[in-house]
Amino acid sequence: MTEQPRRIHRALLSVSDKTGLVDFARELARHGVELVSTGGTRAALVEAGLAVRDVADLTGFPEMMDGRLKTLHPKVHGGLLAIRDDAAHAAAMVEHGIAPIDLLVVNLYPFEATVAKGADFATCIENIDIGGPAMVRAAAKNHADVAVVVDAGDYAAVLAEMAAQGGATTLALRRRLAAKAYGRTAAYDAAISSWFADTLEDGAPGWQALGGRLIEALRYGENPHQVAAFYRTPEVRPGVATARQVQGKQLSYNNINDTDAAYECVAEFDPKRTAACAIIKHANPCGVAEGETLGEAYRKALLCDQDSAFGGIVALNRTLDVEAARLITGIFTEVIIAPDATEEAIAIVRAKKNLRLMLAGGLPDPRGRGVTLRSVSGGFVVQSRDNIVADDLDLKVMTKRAPTEAELVDLRFAFRVAKHVKSNAVVYARDRMTVGIGAGQMSRVDSATIAVRKAEAAARFAELPEPLTKGSVVASDAFYPFPDALLVSIRAGATAVIQPGGSIRDEEVIKAADDHGVAMVFTGVRHFRH
Repeated sequence: MTEQPRRIHRALLSVSDKTGLVDFARELARHGVELVSTGGTRAALVEAGLAVRDVADLTGFPEMMDGRLKTLHPKVHGGLLAIRDDAAHAAAMVEHGIAPIDLLVVNLYPFEATVAKGADFATCIENIDIGGPAMVRAAAKNHADVAVVVDAGDYAAVLAEMAAQGGATTLALRRRLAAKAYGRTAAYDAAISSWFADTLEDGAPGWQALGGRLIEALRYGENPHQVAAFYRTPEVRPGVATARQVQGKQLSYNNINDTDAAYECVAEFDPKRTAACAIIKHANPCGVAEGETLGEAYRKALLCDQDSAFGGIVALNRTLDVEAARLITGIFTEVIIAPDATEEAIAIVRAKKNLRLMLAGGLPDPRGRGVTLRSVSGGFVVQSRDNIVADDLDLKVMTKRAPTEAELVDLRFAFRVAKHVKSNAVVYARDRMTVGIGAGQMSRVDSATIAVRKAEAAARFAELPEPLTKGSVVASDAFYPFPDALLVSIRAGATAVIQPGGSIRDEEVIKAADDHGVAMVFTGVRHFRH
């Protein structure tokens, strides 16, 4: 494989996204490059006044079948795949009249965008590119001789090398472009296979592919010695991956994970019904609340655990306004994420130059379908998203006393939050705000106890006469295997309980609730979150 730069004499251009195309092609022509193109790409270049050869002239074969067949031809693939320094390859090119193609510029049919628009099955199928990926893979394989561009963002790099190398490209650049090209075709095929699996409602396809486009390389991962990067998948779900960063320093790996957890949590609260705020630390809620305004919701959420909220992530379910912006910027906060923000609120946040403000443009649908993934040694596990919503649950009263209407409101609130707390999760709530959260413990008793201690500390900090767990309700993400954790909550002042049920000792747990006059409802749904 030669290290010598390869001069570009002929380029084949076939793109769906024509951003920057004309300027790029004009510069290629200035370097004496012959332009060959197809369909709409050729029309755009001809309209710009450039001399362009139709690919049908190159192949001697007309485009047909509504454009499905135009570049799948030996004179195209031979021009891309021929090894220039191989005598047999060179002889075959001469014998069959195959002209070399030194640069391939292709971006693929917009399959992902078509799916995202909700197009019907037939339209999605027609937007599966065949000739494009075939050419890209051929050119990338033969990168010793051919440069391949699949991203308009690389036009400048190619032109810069041509200017420096007398119209040629270096092997180093061609290798980088080839690697990117294979990444693009792999992600493209992954999007297609995932769409098919989703369409067929196949939760365990024989081959599972994952692809994404780089958003940015990160400074480091969870720790400074780890390398990390952030990618966007074709899934259309408002959140940290789609949000516009208005200001603040670059998000870290941990910021991204925490911001995602915060926004998914706050999305459980319908903004048409109530304002809501979720404060997250290390992927766990440390305060969640509803309010008449975002400011009220934030104040209530902060009351739950102000110590942990320091340096946390704040997620809002409505447009960030002046009142909320002033309150949130009153303590050190890493990230604010909201659907939108007023200009006045943005100006307030701007005074904190390192505070990241992310505007997602909407809320993710908590009922929406999708998958979540996690890596394990030698593989990964995939599951459907936990899209059960507390408001949709048919609660079953299990105790002699049924919960009051006020308790029911708080029970649904608490279970909604418990869905987003690491297991074992115990959440105390009162007046539509969390007043104690126990997360990620090996024992449910420990989670219940830690939440009480947090509530006691919060009461001391706020100079309250007693912890807000007095008169609260409590949610457990999974069943109580024994009455012990429940008794911790009852002693802390909880008057009603929501849990999935399903333990072999349910009757013992129900009896303990009855013995203390506590109401208990079963959901029949578990919300483990590991």
